[in-house]
Amino acid sequence: MRIGELAERTGVTARMLRYYEQQGLLASTRGSGGQREYGTPEVERVALLRTLFDAGLSSRTIARLLPCVDTPSLRTAEDAFATMARERDRLREAMGTLGTAVDALERLMAGNSEHRAALAAARPAGSADR
Repeated sequence: MRIGELAERTGVTARMLRYYEQQGLLASTRGSGGQREYGTPEVERVALLRTLFDAGLSSRTIARLLPCVDTPSLRTAEDAFATMARERDRLREAMGTLGTAVDALERLMAGNSEHRAALAAARPAGSADR
């Protein structure tokens, strides 16, 4: 199948499929006109890639996980698990940082609410100040 059909079947844009290929995550053959051609297994591959990207993984990290799929062995499975554990820990740390930022923003918003209330109370009656 050509890139347009793979895009249609997977819900991923042709541009994204070319990116996957550029990153070494997806392979194609070239037809007589030089167009990319994909087999049926690539539909499953793209679904897997979407799942991995949805999990917050980068293309570089995904490339480190793919040997577990492409050449399954205990070693590649253990390496994939260790990579996923590191990524989980990285995401948890990022969540903590984001939580701290949200708390700070909420304090700023509370201060702004108090400031707006004070400004509104000090405004003379009938003033159209916005």
